[in-house]
Amino acid sequence: MFATPRPRAVACCNGSWHVLACSAKVAAMKVPFTIGTVGHFGLAVRDPRRSAKWFVRVLGLHKEFEFEEGVAVGNDNVTIVLSKGTPSPKTIGHMSFHLPNMRALRKALGYLKKQKVKVEDPGNEIGPEVPGSPHMGLWFYDLDGYRWELSVQGGQ
Repeated sequence: MFATPRPRAVACCNGSWHVLACSAKVAAMKVPFTIGTVGHFGLAVRDPRRSAKWFVRVLGLHKEFEFEEGVAVGNDNVTIVLSKGTPSPKTIGHMSFHLPNMRALRKALGYLKKQKVKVEDPGNEIGPEVPGSPHMGLWFYDLDGYRWELSVQGGQ
């Protein structure tokens, strides 16, 4: 089986754009494994202990362990490793977590507001993930400016 070739635009050294045709003979590889639930990911934060308390209070995670320069928080689905460093929110556009239904999303919005979390689009917080998407979400920020999303697939 062959992958469908897609042209790619690339910038040349003089700033002009050129379209490169991909070879039609690139074989699609059969990957011998399927990735599962996110194990963990790490974020640089100013104050790991303060951030950990925020994640426990706002997202209901629990402290899993501490280490010299940080704290890990999580639940059965994910672990977030918070390490002391310079935050870089633009490194990750955002991270999304699924909720089971719209009722849970509306409850989450109410809770985030009570916790005085900075939520995007005040007054119109819940909306499509992107224009035309059936998936509904809401976006908010943590103490270090990282952007998070809670979403319902299919908006049901």
